[in-house]
Amino acid sequence: MIDGRICDARQAARLPRGFTLVEIMVVVVILGILAALIVPRVVGRTDDARAVAAKQDIAAVMGALKLYRLDNGRYPSNEQGLPALVAKPQSTPVPTNWKQYLDRIPKDPWGNVYLYLNPNVHNEINVFSLRTDTQPNNSNTNTNINS
Repeated sequence: MIDGRICDARQAARLPRGFTLVEIMVVVVILGILAALIVPRVVGRTDDARAVAAKQDIAAVMGALKLYRLDNGRYPSNEQGLPALVAKPQSTPVPTNWKQYLDRIPKDPWGNVYLYLNPNVHNEINVFSLRTDTQPNNSNTNTNINS
């Protein structure tokens, strides 16, 4: 009796049965091989994606800084920093034609604030992220991302 019906041995032999242990083990091995090939490629891309996101953030901040300069004739000082793009600076030099250039100052993908130098070594402004480092110009693989 199957599903409340009476059937003979031939009908019972044709009914679907579950998977065998061997079939399940073959599927598990195949999934393991696929995971071993794909996971390292995907996991290694997270730092690359963060670097791309940081470059996009820096480009947006640089665009806001250029608008600030067009309106006020100069970039914010080091003391005013990037907050001058969100709120009007009260320290000298006070901008004469200030507007709000950003809604908020973004944090880099590693959770740190972007740093600002005016002027930097080459007498230009620089917006940069230290990535996971806490020291600028560290010589390891986590190089800084600059504007």
